[in-house]
Amino acid sequence: MFDVTVDFPKMKVGVRIRDGRVVEIRYLPLSAPSVEPRDPIAEKAKIQLERYRDDPDASFDLPIQVEGTELQKRVWQAMREIPRGETRTYGEIAKELGGDAWELNRVVGQACGDNKLPIVIPCHRVVAANGIGGFAHSTDGYLIEAKRWLLNHEIRREEFELKG
Repeated sequence: MFDVTVDFPKMKVGVRIRDGRVVEIRYLPLSAPSVEPRDPIAEKAKIQLERYRDDPDASFDLPIQVEGTELQKRVWQAMREIPRGETRTYGEIAKELGGDAWELNRVVGQACGDNKLPIVIPCHRVVAANGIGGFAHSTDGYLIEAKRWLLNHEIRREEFELKG
């Protein structure tokens, strides 16, 4: 199913490629099978993900295919503009999009969960107003631990804390 998997401390990261472009990056449990790169793009993805895993300042220049509605693409672009080490709430993103924050909060949350290119489009940087929020349509388990690890990694701290 995946063209490569990369080991991270709290998860594995699977990458799927179609027509020479990365079309999906998915967080997988640590028990997921390891997959060595199946082509040059998968090798490039592996190298760049490993660089990010070791250094949160690493950047990505992977050929990606962003698939979604226009509104989802606007949400994802807003996520890409959140600097490393910072977070925004669902409501703040909704407000940035120019709509009523209450109405768009759910849309922003859905777009975060539907993001097929996490890490490259850093949905982990979007949190709830009163806590870490969900991750990949989950509110517990290894996915929340993965989000916590990503946030800690980017701020270079041992434990992520939200200011309230």
